[in-house]
Amino acid sequence: MTKATRALVLSIAVMAGLAACHSTVVRQTGSSGGGRIVSQPKYGQTVRVQRGDTLYGLAFRNGIDFRDLAAWNGIGSPYTIYPGQTLRLYPSSGGRPTASTGTAATGTAPRPTTPPATSAPKPAPPQAAPVNSGFNWRWPADGHVIGRFIAGDATKQGIDIAGSGGQAVRAAADGVVVYSGAGLVGYGELIIVKHSEAWLSAYGHNRKRLVNEGQNVKAGQQIAEMGSSGAAREMLHFEIRYNGKPVDPQLYLPKR
Repeated sequence: MTKATRALVLSIAVMAGLAACHSTVVRQTGSSGGGRIVSQPKYGQTVRVQRGDTLYGLAFRNGIDFRDLAAWNGIGSPYTIYPGQTLRLYPSSGGRPTASTGTAATGTAPRPTTPPATSAPKPAPPQAAPVNSGFNWRWPADGHVIGRFIAGDATKQGIDIAGSGGQAVRAAADGVVVYSGAGLVGYGELIIVKHSEAWLSAYGHNRKRLVNEGQNVKAGQQIAEMGSSGAAREMLHFEIRYNGKPVDPQLYLPKR
């Protein structure tokens, strides 16, 4: 090997080493592969398990994928939790980055910053279906939609369907009941159905729940009677959640 060739090989090796030093693979806690995005952690926040709570219910209440909540707290399937247990709403390793407030060595104070000029908020873009769910969704109840989904509004994470007391509430797709109770404030008598690892649906304000946790249900099967528990009138509050995040049910339900 000539001197020039050795120099070229050495140069290539050094460049490859530098590239490797600057390449970082980020693995998200709680991700099950396939590019699934981890839930948004709530750093520093915890929740204390009360009697009747389930991991699915707590994850639903906090807008977190149940798989992430389980992973962050070292809980394996079938996701059993106990009254008095404290669950983190964030990963145990790492924390929220904090900005430096000055130079410790010199004691210099942070420079004052001028707040950026504010402008009128832009209207939110139309909500689009995140992915094809693979389910043939059915309307969970007959009646007019009196409340619509608004992205980012914590009080409008689903749709409200008007009806009468005792009217049939049906499963929107095949699945298994993972929550049946009244422990989530604002939802009244609530049922949550798990359709896959990524998809859940929720049915709130029922008068009577007709299914229990762990029970398999079929699309169109009656699971509850419509009511006004936790609401001012008889109606069904219906949500669809993808990886723990609410999506607009009317993007998935058939047109009518």
